[in-house]
Amino acid sequence: MADGGRLHTPQQALDSLSNGLEPLPLEWVALEAAGDRVLAQTLHARHDTPPFDNSSMDGYALRAADSGRVLSISQRIMAGQQSAPLEEGTCARIFTGAPLPEGADSVIMQEQVEARDGGIFIPAGLEVGNSVRLKGREITTDEVLVHQGARLNSAALGFLAGQGFDRVPVYRKPRVALLFTGDELKLPGETLAPGQIYNGNRFMLMDLLPRFGAELSLVEQVPDTLEAMTQALERASRQVDVIVTTGGVSVGDADYVRRALESLGELDLWRLSIRPGKPLALGHIDQCRFVGLAGNPVSSFVGAWLFLRPLMGGLQGCEAMHSLPEVTARATFDTETAGRDHYMRVTLTWDGEGYRAEAFEDQDSSILRSCVTANALAVIGAHSRVTSGDSVRCLLLAS
Repeated sequence: MADGGRLHTPQQALDSLSNGLEPLPLEWVALEAAGDRVLAQTLHARHDTPPFDNSSMDGYALRAADSGRVLSISQRIMAGQQSAPLEEGTCARIFTGAPLPEGADSVIMQEQVEARDGGIFIPAGLEVGNSVRLKGREITTDEVLVHQGARLNSAALGFLAGQGFDRVPVYRKPRVALLFTGDELKLPGETLAPGQIYNGNRFMLMDLLPRFGAELSLVEQVPDTLEAMTQALERASRQVDVIVTTGGVSVGDADYVRRALESLGELDLWRLSIRPGKPLALGHIDQCRFVGLAGNPVSSFVGAWLFLRPLMGGLQGCEAMHSLPEVTARATFDTETAGRDHYMRVTLTWDGEGYRAEAFEDQDSSILRSCVTANALAVIGAHSRVTSGDSVRCLLLAS
């Protein structure tokens, strides 16, 4: 059982999450379904790209040594066509992407020539290789195309398609159960009774988790009883790789999540020395990992970026997701912290000399509005004072 008497650092929480963490098994998926998936094997080039010398523009292919003369046009070469060897003393009309004919060593763009004496006048001084894309310029056979662990963006998909890959090996998406506690929570569209509120965390996390590469297998509102939560956790642990809850991990009489977890598995870590998000709980039920986020919406938001993102990355073998990218910015605010690190929601802008960090005025953990325009978290250490103009470390909110 975790030591409930002390507060843990964010790094200790990350260490707990990464303990024994291995990527999920690989699966082969069609290239059109591989966007944002993480590559499970390094892929190598199947052929040179481009596979032949070709023209980079519409124009005329010739021997550079023949420039300064009027040349007759001996053939016309379109992209996708086979070219014939270039006749001596001639040029070939050629179009972008068309193969360079044997014997030609350069291309001149069509705007730089003029029709003259039944042929084409080529200005003098043309250099060998002008406007020619040489075979293998981009990549050669057996070179690495994309490394294992890379998250496949749109350019990577195009790159792989250009090498003829129609299927790629990727790590399986982490299957996640998202469980919400709180009898006061209602869905948008339902009528609120006195004391009830709408569940904003549900929609926030349902959007964030897929951005981190997760597959939402179960989303459920659980009644506020120990029995209901125990049953929900036990059922979910047999279906998914990770259970995420919001609320119910504090010390109140109605906070059943932590007690339900301990009855089924292990609580590995509880409570962090951060603001917001102190009541974070980490644990496991057999092989299923558990992350209990605080119920306050900003705490859930910050906790998702700090802990769910690297957990999803680790399960997908994506090293780039182990930590958020950082920049240094100049604060445009004043603040003073007490005994916990403060992760302030800030908006970064570039002023021509560096980044400026503007903080939302109300940084309470209940004010989700502070996250709507935020693109970074400014990390202010415990027992620190920041005044406008000071440098602050900022974590970029990039999925």
